[in-house]
Amino acid sequence: MLSGRAQSRPNFVLMSFNLNNITRANVKGLSPYSSARDEYVSDGSTMIFLDANENPFENGVNRYPDPQQRSLKAILADQKGVDEANILLGNGSDEVLDLLFRAFCEPKQDNIITLPPTYGMYKVLSGINLVENREVLLTNDFQPNIPEIKKAIDVNSKLLFICSPNNPTGNSFSTNLIEELLNSFNGLVVIDEAYVDFSPEESWTSKLADFPNLIVTQTLSKAYGMAGIRLGICIASTEIIAVLNKIKPPYNVNQLTQDKAITRVLDKASVKNEVNEILNERTKLIDALNTISFVETIYPTDANFVLIKVDDATLRYHQLLAKGVVVRNRTTQPLCQNTLRFTVGTSKENNSVITALKAISNSYEK
Repeated sequence: MLSGRAQSRPNFVLMSFNLNNITRANVKGLSPYSSARDEYVSDGSTMIFLDANENPFENGVNRYPDPQQRSLKAILADQKGVDEANILLGNGSDEVLDLLFRAFCEPKQDNIITLPPTYGMYKVLSGINLVENREVLLTNDFQPNIPEIKKAIDVNSKLLFICSPNNPTGNSFSTNLIEELLNSFNGLVVIDEAYVDFSPEESWTSKLADFPNLIVTQTLSKAYGMAGIRLGICIASTEIIAVLNKIKPPYNVNQLTQDKAITRVLDKASVKNEVNEILNERTKLIDALNTISFVETIYPTDANFVLIKVDDATLRYHQLLAKGVVVRNRTTQPLCQNTLRFTVGTSKENNSVITALKAISNSYEK
């Protein structure tokens, strides 16, 4: 059950979801590795630690880190309105996603559902773990195609990945459509909220108590500006988190990452100011893109990037490269022919991008 502050009265009942039924048999019976830091948890007393075969000479990182990242989890739990037992931290969100495959998907038997165009690691992880990836394209307006998703689901469908706001399209998915999937899918619905801090939509963490099959993943890589420390966040019921804790590596989040993350998440004012600046710059970038002759469509975005359709994405990509600007050419992705993705940079960077775009546009008009 979901404990603590995130509880609310369920508005929906999922009749047949049972976590035990979708957990791999070998994981159910697994005894997790018990580290020295799991067996003795310091209460703050001055102790002589001779239990972990560590180098005794103090240098700031000579001791193993807290395997449960308790100090960091306490801060995140308070900020996100959940309990610490509802949080698992990973070495980037990709480790969190990989743990889901290992815990719930039987190789060469089970399958996952993904909704292209979407984040590419879902497909990569399915290949690594020998799990079939059933791709169901989004609709032309980049929303989940509910009838086709339901057709793709069978008794071996264990995970349904929803990226909202979506990468690379930038839009958030309809709440009603996601709720329909949560209510009708007997596996786990994983909502990837890497870009939620840039969106006006509420995080799905507020609905964890309503849906026992809901998992939310978040990151410090985007709004928090901490891509280099690799820290991913998984928020789910205590039962789901308990399964994942069984199989995670004992010291998967290093001490330097934990320390840096604590400092950053406590500095809420700086994070908020940076997010607001990115949103303002996003508006400025969109306004400028509207004046560029070869831009055909600017897609709505709730993220820190903008997807546009142009006349010839490969040509425009190389023209921007020649002017020192690196964007992402998404033209090979489903439903994204001739599209470019622009991450929102600093004001100075965006001014340079806009100048480059206008120069290319003026040349194109001639």
